[in-house]
Amino acid sequence: MKYLMLINQPAAREWDSLPKEQQGAIAAAYQALVQTPGVTPFPRLQPPETATTVRVQEGATLTTDGPFVELKEALDGVFIYEGDDLDAAIEVASRVPAASMGGAIEIRPLMGR
Repeated sequence: MKYLMLINQPAAREWDSLPKEQQGAIAAAYQALVQTPGVTPFPRLQPPETATTVRVQEGATLTTDGPFVELKEALDGVFIYEGDDLDAAIEVASRVPAASMGGAIEIRPLMGR
């Protein structure tokens, strides 16, 4: 089964305020995660304030700077995990550093083809 893992972080990032050793540990944990069999990583997303939201109303394309809604948490990244079942996906999600840093990992099964 394939799952999309959505990494949600608190909107106010405080990466720069973390001690260098903690930054290194987090980076190492993410590196280990992308080496996990079944994980297909994607590049990290830019902050939500860099987003452009597009809507079409009455045939006109409208754009708004920033995310669609104001959030306490913001989508920080995504990856695909292919594993046996939801329990395996939960185990992988629990290893994402964001999950233990005030964020959350949303697991979504992908539609079959």
